[in-house]
Amino acid sequence: MAKGDKFYFENYKDCAMLAKSAASYLVECLENYDSGRLKEMLEKMHTFEHSADMKKHEMNEALAKAFVTPVDREDLDLMSQQLDNVLDLLEEVLQKLYIYDIKTIEPAGIEYAKKLVRGCDLLCSIMSEFENFKKSKKIRSLIIECNDVEEECDKLYLESMRALTENSTDTLTTLCWYKIYDRLEACSDACEHVSDCVGSIIMKNT
Repeated sequence: MAKGDKFYFENYKDCAMLAKSAASYLVECLENYDSGRLKEMLEKMHTFEHSADMKKHEMNEALAKAFVTPVDREDLDLMSQQLDNVLDLLEEVLQKLYIYDIKTIEPAGIEYAKKLVRGCDLLCSIMSEFENFKKSKKIRSLIIECNDVEEECDKLYLESMRALTENSTDTLTTLCWYKIYDRLEACSDACEHVSDCVGSIIMKNT
């Protein structure tokens, strides 16, 4: 692999680490929840999202100038977009808490966020293997494991939404949590989309 190609894979590793940091911070926010600190939480979460945006801009610039890329430039661009999307959606979870002025956190919300940390941790492992995907003995199993986490999140989403309906005492709060769970579910889907994108690149290039 050409020396210049390393940039792309390092960029992806950095983005995956930002996603893991953002997911871990989300857990921290939910476990120690204080609605009076939501603006402060949003500001810190935005630093992760903004850093990911900068990485995406760097990728765009590199792709625009590159004559030859290690795999199709469209695939490299899609991967960058998918990773950025994970950060965007993690930020949206906190934004929903702020918009709806949520006072207390549903326990399933914390459980869900912890699964997102696991999903993002797997993305870090996948990106560490991605540069040498043709020789890696781990990357396919890591992709499968990431998909398994998404399936766990699907089950949790289903049960959490049902529990909201069964235990509803306040319609507005229930509706707000429907929206929050939707954002958490979108986060888990976004992690799977990244791993699926890697799988697609491997299939096309081996």
